[in-house]
Amino acid sequence: MPTSHEKVVPIRVPVPVGSVQGTLALDLQPRHDPPALRVAGHGAPAADVLPIDLRVRRQLEQWSWRYAQAAVEIVGGDRPVSQLLRWSSRPVYEDLARRALLVAQAGGHEPGAGRVQPVRPMVQSVRCCFLAREAAEVSVRVRYGQRSRALAARFELRTGRWLCTALDFA
Repeated sequence: MPTSHEKVVPIRVPVPVGSVQGTLALDLQPRHDPPALRVAGHGAPAADVLPIDLRVRRQLEQWSWRYAQAAVEIVGGDRPVSQLLRWSSRPVYEDLARRALLVAQAGGHEPGAGRVQPVRPMVQSVRCCFLAREAAEVSVRVRYGQRSRALAARFELRTGRWLCTALDFA
């Protein structure tokens, strides 16, 4: 008596499948060497989308350092938000003002009154990535006592000066 398996008629004839059929040709062997760093200028590692002059990079790093320090002092209540009016887009300026007001309300003080904080925020590092000659994204590490926070910013060169068009606190 035939079994149920013998009554099944295959519709397709089985074809052996190749080991890479339908996949990308990837080398899945582990790499033991660190990735090669692209160098901008005189030995400074960079992650830019396009090569940028080292002098321009250093200028933006210094400027964004000062901008970030001022921004965290504004939010903390040490500075008035009007100090960054010229270098901030309207949404960034309004967000800084809102954050400063919320922190002031929570702490029971006036925003920008120059209060003395027990722990002052200090910018520790700045990293720039140029997306175009007139646009860069910057990551900032800020230290609050024993803790660190991150800021992400986008700066665009408009009418000969850098303007912060996006600022996120993390």
